[in-house]
Amino acid sequence: MIGQEYIRVVGANDNNLKNVSIDIPKRKLTVFTGVSGSGKSSLVFDTVAAESQRLINETYPGFVQGFMQSLARPDVEHLEGLTAAIIVGQEPLAANTRSTFGTVTDITGMLRVLFSRIAEPHVGGPGAYSFNVPSVSAQGAMSVNDGKKTVTKFERTGGMCPHCDGTGRVSDIDLTAVVDESLSLNEGAILVPGLKVDSWSWKTYADSGFYSADKPVKDFTEAEKHKLYFAEDEKVKSSGINMTYNGLVPRLKGSLLAKDPDSLQKNLREYVDRAVTFVSCPDCGGTRLAEHARTSKINGKSIADISDVELGEVLQWLRGVDDKRVAPLVDVLASSLETAIDLGLGYLTLSRPSGTLSGGEAQRSRMVRHLGSALTDATYVFDEPTAGLHPADIERMNRTLLQLRDKGNTVLVVEHKPETIAIADHVIDLGPRAGTHGGEITFTGSFEELKASDTVTGKHLGDRVPVKDEVRKATDVVAIRGASRNNLDNVDVDIPLGVLSAITGVAGSGKSSLMACLPQDLVDSGRILFVDQSAIRGSRRSNPATYTGALDSIRKAFAKAHGVKPGLFSANSDGACPHCNGAGVVWVDLGLMSGVDVPCEVCEGRRFNDEVLGYELAGKNIADVLELPAEQAAAYFKDKESKVAAAAKICDTLVSVGLGYITLGQALNTLSGGERQRLKLAVHLGSKGAADILVLDEPTTGLHLADVDMLLGLLDTLVESGNTVVCVEHHLAVVAHADHVIDLGPGAGSEGGTIVFAGAPKDLMKVEESQTGQYLASYA
Repeated sequence: MIGQEYIRVVGANDNNLKNVSIDIPKRKLTVFTGVSGSGKSSLVFDTVAAESQRLINETYPGFVQGFMQSLARPDVEHLEGLTAAIIVGQEPLAANTRSTFGTVTDITGMLRVLFSRIAEPHVGGPGAYSFNVPSVSAQGAMSVNDGKKTVTKFERTGGMCPHCDGTGRVSDIDLTAVVDESLSLNEGAILVPGLKVDSWSWKTYADSGFYSADKPVKDFTEAEKHKLYFAEDEKVKSSGINMTYNGLVPRLKGSLLAKDPDSLQKNLREYVDRAVTFVSCPDCGGTRLAEHARTSKINGKSIADISDVELGEVLQWLRGVDDKRVAPLVDVLASSLETAIDLGLGYLTLSRPSGTLSGGEAQRSRMVRHLGSALTDATYVFDEPTAGLHPADIERMNRTLLQLRDKGNTVLVVEHKPETIAIADHVIDLGPRAGTHGGEITFTGSFEELKASDTVTGKHLGDRVPVKDEVRKATDVVAIRGASRNNLDNVDVDIPLGVLSAITGVAGSGKSSLMACLPQDLVDSGRILFVDQSAIRGSRRSNPATYTGALDSIRKAFAKAHGVKPGLFSANSDGACPHCNGAGVVWVDLGLMSGVDVPCEVCEGRRFNDEVLGYELAGKNIADVLELPAEQAAAYFKDKESKVAAAAKICDTLVSVGLGYITLGQALNTLSGGERQRLKLAVHLGSKGAADILVLDEPTTGLHLADVDMLLGLLDTLVESGNTVVCVEHHLAVVAHADHVIDLGPGAGSEGGTIVFAGAPKDLMKVEESQTGQYLASYA
């Protein structure tokens, strides 16, 4: 309907939604609240945003759709009033070695245009300043008469440093980690992953004919060793097939070393750490740029100089660029920089690799582009935009959300923080609880009306955790001395053992850098366990039951009850549905249209074959069990007819970390960052590992106010059972409840990196130079 003032949702049933119908006001800021697992993301992301993006995708030609992600139609009766949806989530940016904060925000791209226009000496177009475009010799000379003499101009097509290929670093490979020279190739001399004896790739070397595969490598001639280690591409025959042979070092450089270490699987990353030392490129000094790009300058600064300083300094330099030819471009650049600074990213540099940005930093980086967009009347969808933000930074984020709304956009925010809920034009609360106990609209209205409501959210909006009067005494300390990583300024600090500590400070103050400086011997010995929100490696077939190990005991119980093999109850093994191979879905190729995943018509998405689904334990088959939320599964496995003690214990642990609503068979790639972190914590609670020092990265992420008490109780339990718990955290409830606080700052980036305070939280409130202390005093 033209001019419709609402996005109308009728009969939404995705995930746990129960036939939800709701009108969402357009061109307003609407915040969706409710406990974790109540259905907020199902309504906002999986219904409204997903259908908007699916409809937009359908406007592209079929050929183009074939290269796009397929999106299934949401389970909803009717949607109307949709506008183009732009999702700004917390997914980490691609860990690509050629991607930086400057490239993902387009600021670096605009800088390249600026330099190509007015930098001296002129060396070419924007590509001449790009470390992603190969630098070639001069394309030709062009004579220009300036009235006095003839000047020769040389144009460059790219700015990539030829020595490091634009990565800014070069590798020094430890050959003893590549080959064990005491062995022959047949005995497994090659230590590089993927080159095991008798593997296809290994045969390229063993059958090359350049040396004997039976002779120890230490007995090779110098020429043979050179062939093994350093030979460049050469055609050989292996098992009668033409193959390209290259030495092990070029092979490593062209495969593993060409990728960002963060993008590698764990075993490959560990091998690279062991075998390779990366150093700054001696030719470009780590700037990634060829000499011509480094010597072309504006007001005495090259693009490399500008890329390596904080955004505030970049903005100051830009304001000194006074050239009418580029005035509009300078204005746009300045606006983007100001936006990034307003979003609390002023401590970053344009050269900061994108893979090193946290989820919150990545989300705000995406916002830089959107705030400068000329688009209006779009729907912006945010997933907890305050995640990773200090209370001082939340105020800036709130202003940004209101700016987007005031440009005529519809802004939908999934959020738990009261400070952001308070600025909403409209609040929609889902619940009343999580999982099967949620999925209903429990409230719609204003923030003030929410506070007065009888909802779980309304009841907890005014919650305050008292600042401890008495704190636990440390049993010992872990000493960090001379920490100088990133912006840390030769920091000395003691982290107490046997207590709950909070590491605080504004975003970019040095908290994560400090945790990276924990003594390496404690990390190597396994005493320190980092429990973060990073993705859990595994396929879409992985789920909480497989990750926690609960499925092992469940399969054995089913097998014992029916006298069959345990492998029969694995969707990845003997029990898989033969039609979908245990995936539960099949890919349907629609020819010119985009293909889609659809539920398997044989097993109806249950993943197992008919024989397996016929075996039951206390009235439930294996698929039924995997569809149980952890809370219900715990009760099921305690029943005398279906008792599986090991699985019951694991399910109880999932409930204790606030994951009682997730089903045992839910795909791991559908969990949020906070859910992944709590799942990792549950695994630790159920293990008997050596770790007794737990470092948690913002454990309150994704938690409703009602669940914070649960988390604090869990942290206390961990400490009382003999562990040391260190939380990198902004949530003032955790800070108030801590025994010891280490506050970094006072600001971010170059204005941070020092210890502002270390001691009990009640004393932190008295420290005027601590932003955390000021907010804690207001909170208390």
